[in-house]
Amino acid sequence: MKLFDVYPLFDVNIVKGKGCKVWDDKGQEYLDLYGGHAVISIGHCHPHYVEMMAAQMNTLGFYSNSVINKLQEQLAERLGKACGYDDYQLFLINSGAEANENALKLASFKTGRTRVLSAEKAFHGRTSLAVEVTNNPKIIAPINDNGHVTYLTLNNLEAWESELAKGDICACIVECIQGVGGIRMATKEFMQGLQLACRKYGAVLICDEIQCGYGRSGKFFAHQWLDIRPDIITCAKGIGNGFPMGAVLISPEFTPEYGQLGTTFGGNHMACTAALAVLDVMEQENLVENAHLVGQYIIDRLNTMKESEKHITDVRGEGLMIGIELDMPHKEVRRQLLFDHHIFTGCASTNILRLLPPLCFTREMADTFLDKLSLILSRI
Repeated sequence: MKLFDVYPLFDVNIVKGKGCKVWDDKGQEYLDLYGGHAVISIGHCHPHYVEMMAAQMNTLGFYSNSVINKLQEQLAERLGKACGYDDYQLFLINSGAEANENALKLASFKTGRTRVLSAEKAFHGRTSLAVEVTNNPKIIAPINDNGHVTYLTLNNLEAWESELAKGDICACIVECIQGVGGIRMATKEFMQGLQLACRKYGAVLICDEIQCGYGRSGKFFAHQWLDIRPDIITCAKGIGNGFPMGAVLISPEFTPEYGQLGTTFGGNHMACTAALAVLDVMEQENLVENAHLVGQYIIDRLNTMKESEKHITDVRGEGLMIGIELDMPHKEVRRQLLFDHHIFTGCASTNILRLLPPLCFTREMADTFLDKLSLILSRI
């Protein structure tokens, strides 16, 4: 049997990781500014994480949600305090797409409606409802194209309010910092106005924090830069530092019913242990603050480069979620970074470099990347 060939792959086989570095099967070291697509939050193979995961695996790897799991209760308490939503409810699943699926289901259960507003350039996942609210027709199969969604320009409050006023909107779902969309940022004015409009017209406000959340923006959630309080928050990626996990944070306005939602693997013992270890390290090593400080350092240096060097046309982001827009395709720049200088980066669209390093990334590491990027851009 062969693999189903849907991923364009770099010819690199990564076999080891430590902190913000990874190594291939030939022993070559790489600096990681991609974090496995924003998944690695506390660094590769953090010793505390490894110790906790090994101990749990030697105790109990899995049992179903038909019995009490105290680790889930511990995680709910810890996460609530860490993010400032200790009055919310927690539902645990396995991925970001599942988080958005369940958030949209809850919104529909509550409102009895089926229409959703989503942003142009949005990415919310690849499963049924999640892919339908994703603004990319290439990945929406006919069976998923059910007419539930209206896409609107991010930050055009008038357009969103106009649709909400029709009275049939179930939910508005927004990434306050779009990832795949190219580090496009929602404004405070827009999100505060949208929150008020959702309340006025009885719609549910969902903030997708799957990529931009969990400390990446320099606050626990990116929407906290905008002084709003959504009805539902979805997260995944950094929550387990590589162990598959997703979560839905649900306002106390929602009343759960037995059987309303469910999952086989969600919130299992290993996943909860991973999430608890991540919170330990984030708190002990002040990683949210580090993301803010180091991210701002990178953004400041990039803005200086934009003024003095060619090819950089815009710099966007918060914390360690940064987009570098170029006046040319990113492909050759990424190729040279990876194969000539052994630095992993992400991308968006055809001309945007996307930086998503672990939250323990340092200024010294940032300088290494920025110096190599400057060198490459000066020679192209």
